[in-house]
Amino acid sequence: MHKLLLITYYWPPAGGPGVQRWLQMLKHLPEHGFEISVWVPENPFYPIEDAQLVQDIPENIEVLKSPIREPGQFLRWVAPRKTKRISAGILQEKKVHWTERVLLSIRGNLFIPDARIGWVKPSVQKLVPLIQEKNFQTVITSGPPHSLHLIGQELKKSCSIKWVADFRDPWTSIGYHKKLGLGRRASRRHQELEKKVLQSADQILVTSPGTKKEFQTLSTQPIEVLTNGYENLMEKGRLDSDFTLSHIGSLLSARNPKALWQALSELKTEDSFFAEKFRLQLAGTVSEEVIQTIRDSGLEENLLLLGYIPHAEVRQLQAQSQVLLLLEINHAYTTSILPGKLFEYMASLRPILAVGPKGWDAQAILEESQTGRFFGYDQKEAIKAQLKDWFARYQSNTLNVKGIGIEAYSRKNLSAQLASILAWE
Repeated sequence: MHKLLLITYYWPPAGGPGVQRWLQMLKHLPEHGFEISVWVPENPFYPIEDAQLVQDIPENIEVLKSPIREPGQFLRWVAPRKTKRISAGILQEKKVHWTERVLLSIRGNLFIPDARIGWVKPSVQKLVPLIQEKNFQTVITSGPPHSLHLIGQELKKSCSIKWVADFRDPWTSIGYHKKLGLGRRASRRHQELEKKVLQSADQILVTSPGTKKEFQTLSTQPIEVLTNGYENLMEKGRLDSDFTLSHIGSLLSARNPKALWQALSELKTEDSFFAEKFRLQLAGTVSEEVIQTIRDSGLEENLLLLGYIPHAEVRQLQAQSQVLLLLEINHAYTTSILPGKLFEYMASLRPILAVGPKGWDAQAILEESQTGRFFGYDQKEAIKAQLKDWFARYQSNTLNVKGIGIEAYSRKNLSAQLASILAWE
């Protein structure tokens, strides 16, 4: 029996994408001879919670908790609204209030690499004897927050373990890093920590080929791509009677596809039946700037804001939608980001309309699996033509996708891949 310890910040009742990767992956690892424990904070500050996810924690997983002190717990009393906006993704907004810039600067320059740095030392102190007592063989740290990798780094020095650093997102190259208002000293410190972690982990896991390519310039340690995935394929069921285009998750101003809204506006003007049947569904946090752009495009009557939806209900929404919308920030630094929703969209077996940066890793996956089409932010006419084609197929009840080879992204198969990686010689 291989004894594995996962160290992660996001764990039920945390909502959002950060919790899904390991919550679902750990369901299948015991099939490959792993005995698993999870180290999580006892009193974390989660901006989004989904209490239903607690029911998804496997019974054979041991969950160990330790108190954490983090600035968010204090700042939410001083400036609750600003703190929650920052935690929920305000870093992706184009316009940030000066008070939020101050909070970001404090976060970036005083808490390196992030606001959970205070959990590192007490976790190491408690985990060193625990690892010896329970005889853990492998420790996995999952970031962000990337401070958790510093826990793994210290445990490797003190214990006879193999350490795997799992990067759900890049570190210093991620887009919001530039919005932290980092001074020269802080920026250099971030880079030093990143390189040290990448050079000292026994194994590095990343979620995209682009991140692997980037990290290979910083480390000679083995790096494997272990993408996010889906739990089960959705069975074909009743689809929405309207021509629904649904986006799941945060839709902030940096992901505002104006060419898409314009294409939809033109289709609505040109085709009265399209105007009658089209519905734009947005589930999650949506920027006021995005909402205003949609209204200015004449789509307000077609817009349905659903707010945050529990993950269990999200799957049903995806399966019933006629088309699913996938968006990424239009910048070179986002080309290696493969959001978890991509794979859950694929499992819904509904066409995916993707708008993102040129060279986005998601494009190859969509094309190979024939689950959707990718467009750049400036391709209004091409987007319009694709929507027009899908609307015609919707009218003839022939709108579907092939889903070639998507089984490779099931969490069952990904867990088998991970088990193979962890089969230390």
